[in-house]
Amino acid sequence: MHGFIGEFFGTMILIILGCGACASVNLKQSYGRGSNWWYISISWGLAVTMGVYVAGFLGSQGHLNPAVTIPYAIFGLFPWHSVLPYLGGQFLGAFVGAIIVIIQFYPQFKVTKTPKEGNTVGIFATRPAIKSAPFNFLSEFIATFTFIFVLLNLGNFTSGLKPLMVGLVIAVIGTCLGSTTGFALNPARDWSPRLAYTVLPVPNKGKSEWSYAWVPMLGPLAGSLFACWVEQLAVI
Repeated sequence: MHGFIGEFFGTMILIILGCGACASVNLKQSYGRGSNWWYISISWGLAVTMGVYVAGFLGSQGHLNPAVTIPYAIFGLFPWHSVLPYLGGQFLGAFVGAIIVIIQFYPQFKVTKTPKEGNTVGIFATRPAIKSAPFNFLSEFIATFTFIFVLLNLGNFTSGLKPLMVGLVIAVIGTCLGSTTGFALNPARDWSPRLAYTVLPVPNKGKSEWSYAWVPMLGPLAGSLFACWVEQLAVI
């Protein structure tokens, strides 16, 4: 139960802060509107840091991400009996986090009338800068491989300054690799907020773009599995 609670609240904080930054940048009559890619990358990095601290304190390992939990279990780094509670906490926490962002920025959604003005699913989920399914998949694969390979070599990343290091890794991946697809790296971070945007009464909302959603689901999982495999070979 501690795993579910930690993952729920940690992922909720991740989405409140991360998607909050995206809303601030995109929506009209927000002081953050028009901020640059550094703003987004640093905000998401710090959002992960805060989420990991919360999750770790509440008794989980601070995964916040199915692309950590599932490959770690497959490669014997995490117990299978904890996988479903972790996944449940991650997806549900991300959904609740998105609800809170919608409430926080509701007046801004109301005055941002069209996708061209910034009211898009990109506030909550990832979208490619250039639509090219193979390269979009590869972008998520490479970015997540890089993230997980570093993570594997950090050891326990929930204590001391380790969560800050995880956040810095996310930020640098954002600035260096993330500008192609928006660096999902995390199926729960993409799918649950995308679902919230789809089913909840967000004023003036645009399309949810579910035809793209397989990329931030499968790309991160594949990249993480490959990272775990390479790490296993490297330590033999």
